[in-house]
Amino acid sequence: MTAVPTLPTPEDVRDAAERIRGEAVRTPLLTSPALDRLTGGRVFLKPECLQRTGSFKFRGAYNAVSRIPEAARAAGVVACSSGNHAQGVAAAAELLGLPATIVMPSDAPALKKERTQGYGATVVEYDRATEDRDALTERLAAEKGATLVHPFENFHVIAGQGTVGLEIVEDMARLGLKPDVVLVCCGGGGLTAGVALAVKAAAPDAQIYPVEPAGFDDQARSFAAGERVGNARTSGSICDALLTPMPGVMSFAINRERVTRGLVVTDAEALQAVAFAARELKLVVEPGGAVALAAALTGKVDLTGKTVAIVLSGGNIDGTTLARAVG
Repeated sequence: MTAVPTLPTPEDVRDAAERIRGEAVRTPLLTSPALDRLTGGRVFLKPECLQRTGSFKFRGAYNAVSRIPEAARAAGVVACSSGNHAQGVAAAAELLGLPATIVMPSDAPALKKERTQGYGATVVEYDRATEDRDALTERLAAEKGATLVHPFENFHVIAGQGTVGLEIVEDMARLGLKPDVVLVCCGGGGLTAGVALAVKAAAPDAQIYPVEPAGFDDQARSFAAGERVGNARTSGSICDALLTPMPGVMSFAINRERVTRGLVVTDAEALQAVAFAARELKLVVEPGGAVALAAALTGKVDLTGKTVAIVLSGGNIDGTTLARAVG
């Protein structure tokens, strides 16, 4: 049985909020009458596509990288990511003056690779289908003596991602509201875990639904099984940001006590949500960042009469995929 390390708490999320203040964008809560009509609920959108580096990942990355001790900073930071955590870590490292090496799959979108390199990071590619990214990342970190900042198996990353949920409940409270339902895009589960920590502390009755792409629903299957189970494949969905092998030890330990159940959408439904976001919301969202919206649009859970928060987790989409969605 895998030992569970120390887990972050709602207080750690609040501490992360102070740490990232002034560096991360406090994204607004947006509403859409069209979305309210379609779902029957009162829906609030959290557009992390407007976040620094184009996704929520900057929050956790900056919270973690900024805590690396001064004596260890010269050796730099190593991370693995299909692109959004890559950019978050690279941007945080650039701001803080650390060298960064990022392990990225060879089939990651070119846009994400280019932007990661644009922040000054060195990109090391691997084959998503045949190579173990975690083993490669750990080896590189050991060789360099660098600090490894995992995309979801990291205390401070999870706490940093939780600031998304903290802002949701704070901004809703100013309107005299609490969320009944929160839909979160989910890969390794770090965002879901952080959001669940923050939301459940303020609204214990809120239902948290992580949303995954079909064929990569390891979270949903793990919650149903009561233990961590993996995916049979590591590639094959347009939702590249969400293709992780299995739930993280830390994120699963947090989520299994707090989520209602996992939801699953198809690639086609994710692309339809990308198109809806562009046409109706005037927001650019990538497929992996749109799966929570897709779950709402396709009625995966009944939102009638409920106050709902939907996290749009990222907007790093290439022009070809955007054209395919809206065309």
